[in-house]
Amino acid sequence: MSNQPPSQSDMDREADWRQVRDFLVQHPSLIREDEALLQELGLRINAANVVEFGPAALARLSAAKSRESSARKELEDTAEANFAAQAQSYAAVCDLLEARNHSDLARRLNDAAQLRFGLSCGVIGLEGPERTPAGWRALGPGTVDSVLGHEGQSRLGEPRLADVLFAEDADRIQSVALVRIVLWNPARQGVLAFGSSDPEGFTPDMGAELVAFLARVVERTAERWPVL
Repeated sequence: MSNQPPSQSDMDREADWRQVRDFLVQHPSLIREDEALLQELGLRINAANVVEFGPAALARLSAAKSRESSARKELEDTAEANFAAQAQSYAAVCDLLEARNHSDLARRLNDAAQLRFGLSCGVIGLEGPERTPAGWRALGPGTVDSVLGHEGQSRLGEPRLADVLFAEDADRIQSVALVRIVLWNPARQGVLAFGSSDPEGFTPDMGAELVAFLARVVERTAERWPVL
């Protein structure tokens, strides 16, 4: 708490209010007879000549309560959506860990994107010029850095790289979630990509934690097998 003394303006305001209050106490009829003022303040005079809350004040209270209820409902909906997304993410992890090879891993990722998350597709892109596993998207050297930035790890929003990553599905992709992956030794750069037909499916203000989690699972799973 501040120990600073009240400012001169605060003291002047308090003195003015005491004068106004004393005046109103001595002349109460001035308020009771001023209907415009009562309406502006949301007050009214009942039959016993007592000032009480009127419709305007009650409306403000109702509006405040509605805002509280709306905010609480929004928080509850967000928490429920986050819980559902986490549950689906963990189920998707189990699916990915059962992959038998690179091609099966790519298929399972796409199935998880469509069936568990309601997205258009999910793909794995890998930079060349070395061979790219079957079912994965071949990317030119430096592509990942050009899209995510030299040290960028993820990007959500407009569908950059859609033509290369999503091929025949590119026309219906309106937003994407991209996460950098690094595989094998020597390291090869790649990207885990989810595409949505909804422009608001992925937006820059969303967190990328769950997508990044899936990217780490794909990395570890893919490194079980060499590229043949």
